[in-house]
Amino acid sequence: MSELLSPAEVQGAGERVAQLQKGLNQVLLDQTQVVEQVVVAVLARGHVLLEGLPGLGKTELCKALARLLGLPFRRIQFTPDLLPGDITGTYVLEGEGRREFTFREGPLFSNVVLADEINRSSPKTQSALLEAMQERSVTVLGQTRSLPEPFFVLATQNPIELEGTYPLPEAQLDRFLFRVQVPPVGAKTLTTLLTSRVRGTPPALSPVLEAASLAALFEAVDRVHLPVPVADFIGRLVEASDPRGPGAPEPVRRLVRFGASPRAALALAASGRALALMRGKPNVGFDEVVACAPAVLNHRLVLAYEASLEKVGSVDVVRALLQAVPEVPRA
Repeated sequence: MSELLSPAEVQGAGERVAQLQKGLNQVLLDQTQVVEQVVVAVLARGHVLLEGLPGLGKTELCKALARLLGLPFRRIQFTPDLLPGDITGTYVLEGEGRREFTFREGPLFSNVVLADEINRSSPKTQSALLEAMQERSVTVLGQTRSLPEPFFVLATQNPIELEGTYPLPEAQLDRFLFRVQVPPVGAKTLTTLLTSRVRGTPPALSPVLEAASLAALFEAVDRVHLPVPVADFIGRLVEASDPRGPGAPEPVRRLVRFGASPRAALALAASGRALALMRGKPNVGFDEVVACAPAVLNHRLVLAYEASLEKVGSVDVVRALLQAVPEVPRA
């Protein structure tokens, strides 16, 4: 068991995280919850799927994150004709005289990768991300190459233009730590945008974290204590998401076909640790698990046909699940 964080370490980590949040809030106006979820995912070293209408700032958020972290950034525009080699890299014939094949790295070989409109490419191309997101490596012609550390994939998709798209399979959705809904902004936010930014250009940002500081933050997150009762709550929550499980509540048994996997439990623990550190706590509480659960579980539940008939979404089912599963087991 690692040594618990001291109050000074918690405070120092909180100050560095606050700088990161402040910078992102300058780019994405009045979207504090979205910014918080993205920062939590970064601290937990997870990937994020951003869903929202065009023009809400999803791309600018990803670019700003890379600038603030001081990390290389690459953007991949997913289109129907995109091939796996276009993102992983491929071998090309080079040289004069004695020519030989040389591996050319694709855009995945970066620290922050934006997979823009990920559902517009074929499943064959989408699957090229599976190994990268889970193993932090890519395999081309039998040779495995490690990706840079840290490695984050932030993917976007438009929830309304679904014609000609390829829905992400469950196995790939499960690789994302969070699925975050980016809501539309109000008139007050639009007024601020129009009066403070010429042509909508976001403010210039400078890095707020060095490589050593970011590594120290990752280490601090890993040292946040996860009490046994909270771990037990996470386990019971994930178990109850399975409609065939003994603790599944009535809404889950009726509206869910398949529940969350053990990867969801690991995601809840990791994101709970990150959120606890952001809140200045050396240990994870029930509140952190409840706060992270919608973003962790909403894309991991496969809903039944009855859910669409009743116009019930996965977030609604997660809320019902949280209400039904007590934090402390009933005697």
